[in-house]
Amino acid sequence: MARLARLLALSFGAGLSPVWPGTVGAALGLPLAAALLPLQLPVQIAALALVFAVGVWASAVVARDTGEEDPQIVVIDETFGAAAVLIALPEHPVWWIAGFIAFRAFDILKPWPVDWVQDRVKGGLGIMADDAAAAAYAIALLGPLPAALAFLF
Repeated sequence: MARLARLLALSFGAGLSPVWPGTVGAALGLPLAAALLPLQLPVQIAALALVFAVGVWASAVVARDTGEEDPQIVVIDETFGAAAVLIALPEHPVWWIAGFIAFRAFDILKPWPVDWVQDRVKGGLGIMADDAAAAAYAIALLGPLPAALAFLF
């Protein structure tokens, strides 16, 4: 089970990238979001909830095995967060690029309460939850814009 947890927590090896493993892990959120797009919204939400739950378990196993609280190689949280943002935006390259950048910015900068979640929530839940909070920020920032722009133009 530890090998399966490592495979999943590292998003199938993305966490081993020598350069920007978090960004590489987030990039895997693009094909995940693309795969979820044809599905109904409840199924998309259920799939993301499943990824979140698996991420909590897998990242907790890897954290325990490495002895690190939030190992840099664990990137399933970034994969989940990016996919969650992209699912919430229109299927268009401009929106997806903006969503990806916004998610990574909030994940890296960690404005409150993202930093609070990272500091206070421990274990696999903490590893996943701060990226969920960063995704929520990105969705809150970008989510209303397509409708507002459509109204204006």
